Amino acid sequence: MQKALQNISCQKMWQKLFLAAFLGLVGWTLGTQEVQQDSKILACYYGSWSVYRPSNGQFNVEDIDPNICTHLIYGTVGLTLDGVMQVLDPWNDLEENDGRGAMRRFTNLKQANPNLKTLLGFGGWNDCEPIGDGCAKYSNMASTLANRTRFINSVVTFLESYNFDGFELDWQYPTLRGGRPEDRANFALLCAEMRTEFDSRGWLLTAAVSAMEPIINAAYDIPSISQSLHYLSLTAYDMSEILQNYTHHHAPHGPIPEDSSYPDRYFLNVQHAVNLWLNGGCPAFKLALGMWTYGYGFILANEAESGFYAPTSSLIDSPPYTREPGIWGYNEIIEKQATEAGWRIVRNPLVIGPYAVQGRRWIGYDDPESVGQRVEYILEKGLAGGMFRAIETDDFRGLHSSETFPLLKAAKRGLAM
Repeated sequence: MQKALQNISCQKMWQKLFLAAFLGLVGWTLGTQEVQQDSKILACYYGSWSVYRPSNGQFNVEDIDPNICTHLIYGTVGLTLDGVMQVLDPWNDLEENDGRGAMRRFTNLKQANPNLKTLLGFGGWNDCEPIGDGCAKYSNMASTLANRTRFINSVVTFLESYNFDGFELDWQYPTLRGGRPEDRANFALLCAEMRTEFDSRGWLLTAAVSAMEPIINAAYDIPSISQSLHYLSLTAYDMSEILQNYTHHHAPHGPIPEDSSYPDRYFLNVQHAVNLWLNGGCPAFKLALGMWTYGYGFILANEAESGFYAPTSSLIDSPPYTREPGIWGYNEIIEKQATEAGWRIVRNPLVIGPYAVQGRRWIGYDDPESVGQRVEYILEKGLAGGMFRAIETDDFRGLHSSETFPLLKAAKRGLAM
C-alpha cells in the first residue's frame, strides 16, 4: 500500500514537471498569451494625437499597416485624480463626426490581420504633471488593495467595451516625481493583481520601463514585475537630455572613449540598460528593446566642432509636422535631407545610430541600417523582440524612402517575422 502511494506520488510529480516544461515552451495558449521563447514580437506604439498634425505629417488609424507589427499599442489614456482610467481625447478616441471613434477603428484592424494584438496604452510622461503633486495620483491609486481593484475594474470594463487585447502600463515613474518609497512594492502588486484578472480573459499585460539605472533601482522590483507581465518594453532611447549643452546620440548602443570624461554618461547606453534588466532578474525572452523613430537635435556653438560632446547653443529648430524644437521625426529628418543641400551623415560603430550635420544643425537618429544592427543585438541577446515609439514618425508615406514604413519594415525583416 505504501509503495503504491509512493508510485502515485512520483507519477504526480513527473506530471507536474512535464506540465511546467510544457507551459514554458508553449506560447499563446491556455488563454494566458505568454510570449514564446522561440518567437519574436514587434510592438508598435501609435500616438493618436498625430491625427492633428498638418499636411504629410497627419496620421490616422487608416494609415496603419496592420501586417507589419505583431502588437499595436494605442496611445494613450490617463488616470483621474480619483484613481480610475480616463480617456484623454473623447472627440477623437470615441466620438468622431462619423460616429466611429479612433479606438474602435483601431481594434477593428484585427479584421485585416486576425493575428494582430491591439493594446491600450496608459500613462506616459505628460499624465504625471511635472509640477505640483506630479505622480501622486498614481501613488494613491496603487497604495491599497481597494484602490488598485477600483482602477483594474475601470480598465477591464473599457477593454471589454472596445475589444482591446490587453493593456500597457507606463507609470513614469514609481517612487519618483511626487511618488512614495512604497510605490516600488505597490507597482509590483498592481502588476500581479492585473495579471490575475487578465488571465481569466486571455488578455495581455505589458509595461514600458525605464533604461536609466537610478530609475530602475528606485522604481522596479524586477523579478516580481517580470513574472507578472507578458513582456516589458525597455525604453532604451531618450538617454540625452534635451536641454544639455553638448551633442550626443539619444540611444547610443555602447560607450565611446569620449564618455570617460563624463562619468554620468558612461553608463547611458543600450547595452548597459539591457544588462541591468537581465542581471536584475528579467528573462531575456520577456524584454523587448525599445527604439525611437525620432531624433534629438541641437544648434552647434561652433560649426567647426560637430562630433560627440561638441558644445551647443540651443535646440534645433521646430520641424514641420511634430512642431517641437529639438525633436524631429524620422520622416522630417529625411525630408530635410532630401530637400536641403549640405547634410553630412556620420556613423560611429560603437553608437550604431547615425547623426547628421548641416552647418550648425546637428541631429542624432536611427535609420534602416542602424535598426538592422539593433535587431542583430536583439537576436544575439535572445530578447523578446523590438518595440517602436512611434509609428507615425516613420516615413509612413514612403515619400523619401524606397518603401513605406522603412524603419518598421527593417526591424520586421531582421526579426524574420
